[in-house]
Amino acid sequence: MLRAQLIDITTLAVDAIVNAANSELAPGGGVCGAIHDAAGPELEAACVPLAPCPAGEARITPGFRLPARFVIHAVGPRWWGGGFGEAEALAAVYANALRIANEHYLESVAFPAISTGIYGYPLESATAIAVTAVRNALAAGGSVSSVLFACFDIKTLQAYDSAGVSP
Repeated sequence: MLRAQLIDITTLAVDAIVNAANSELAPGGGVCGAIHDAAGPELEAACVPLAPCPAGEARITPGFRLPARFVIHAVGPRWWGGGFGEAEALAAVYANALRIANEHYLESVAFPAISTGIYGYPLESATAIAVTAVRNALAAGGSVSSVLFACFDIKTLQAYDSAGVSP
């Protein structure tokens, strides 16, 4: 099942939420900052030995104080105009996050719109890539059976709707 919803990702009681992380896996702004705040200082301590994490890759930690059991830290690419492998790195980060979820036998995963905040990736392009990458990963099989795109605002929800994912 694949759906999109206007919701705060830190409130979701799913197997894993995905953090739009920076390469140092350090607390930051936006979704990353909100996840670290909600999880508590244990999350930052758990991330330290897992860094650095290059764009396109992901790491997993416990969820600590979050309702989600795990946090998958996924580092998306910065937008440099589209000619520097950004699309490939963005698709890879979704695929790698789901690979890690499958390796841990997780069933439900929630994603934010990775790279569309301060990393500047154009929203419509990013959501189309995300939907395609997630559909491809789900079609390949594994334990993950439910993916939610947790949308921060109505514009993001509409972009997922345009990419073929209904609320």
